Amino acid sequence: MEPHRLDRAEARRIAIRAQLLDGDRPTGLLDVVRQLTLLQVDPTAAIAPNADLVAWSRLGAIYRPSDLSHALEHDRSLYEIDALIRPIEDLPLQRADMAAWPTWQRSRDWLDQNESFRRDILSRLSGSPEPLLSRQIPDTSVVAWQSSGWTHNQNVGRMLELLTLRGEVAIAARLGRERLWAPADRVYPAELLAAPVIPADEALLARNERRLAALGIAREKSTKMPLEPVDVGLAGEPAVVEGVPGVWRVDPAALGRPFTGRTALLSPFDRLTYDRVRAQQLFDFEYVLEMYKPAAKRRWGYFALPILHGDRLVGKLDAKADRKAGTLTVHAVHEDVPFDRDLRRAVDDEVANLAEWLTLEVVAA
Repeated sequence: MEPHRLDRAEARRIAIRAQLLDGDRPTGLLDVVRQLTLLQVDPTAAIAPNADLVAWSRLGAIYRPSDLSHALEHDRSLYEIDALIRPIEDLPLQRADMAAWPTWQRSRDWLDQNESFRRDILSRLSGSPEPLLSRQIPDTSVVAWQSSGWTHNQNVGRMLELLTLRGEVAIAARLGRERLWAPADRVYPAELLAAPVIPADEALLARNERRLAALGIAREKSTKMPLEPVDVGLAGEPAVVEGVPGVWRVDPAALGRPFTGRTALLSPFDRLTYDRVRAQQLFDFEYVLEMYKPAAKRRWGYFALPILHGDRLVGKLDAKADRKAGTLTVHAVHEDVPFDRDLRRAVDDEVANLAEWLTLEVVAA
């Protein structure tokens, strides 16, 4: 079919609406996660944990972190897997991949070598009336996990991760930053586990369609990304964006809709800017997460928050929450475009809203 022809403003607005960052705010956490398809779990809390910050950017002051805990641990409307929180109704779209996991030969070999270890962990989890922390499970591995990173010889944790990705174990809750583990059939709804497994190619197509609805506009193919792709295959319909090379895929349901913008502070992991190439091409927005850089080499700050205003990404907020001191310290507001009085006021108001949500007082560095 002939590609849709979009100017960059329309492409940006499609992306913003899809991410629930326009003026029409959602009203509940589950609605947010269903539309976004995921919340990324990250322990960094220079401002707030990523999942909470993403939810607050959409819902505002009505959101409470306890809402997320309740959805994960009590009503089970959400589940966590591989550092991502997803709606429980999307579990069937993962089950074919679970059945084929692991795809890496090294992980397969390690599982084969540690079959007795696998059975031991499953037996301990099944025999415990309560979910267990990884440190409550003894290491009975035959062969240690070899890695050049932090997982080296972390045999219990590595096995639990693999068994979760295989659908045999699930994360039942959290105790602070530690995960509590249980057999999958105690966490996931019985009706979903009893349903026939959706064939892998059908599940992939459905995931691509869900991802495109969440992104609004994306590439058919893109650079491989950790945790979740940013491309969508042949989902949606082709589109050309004025001034940007190549063909995109666009959600046809997102075309021609009215747009009302607002001001929002975004997590560095927010899906609106997670694809740095797309952010550069559609928004003229350059961003690098600088928490791993030496302080002297940072341009925008340790955990700078992208600033959305209307249909543009206009700058970055360098701030840090100090809960012991009760302060949200603003080190700098970096302006990618010159701020006029109205834009400055809108950003200041949103910083104040963030501080109020965190129950902190705004102070200048």
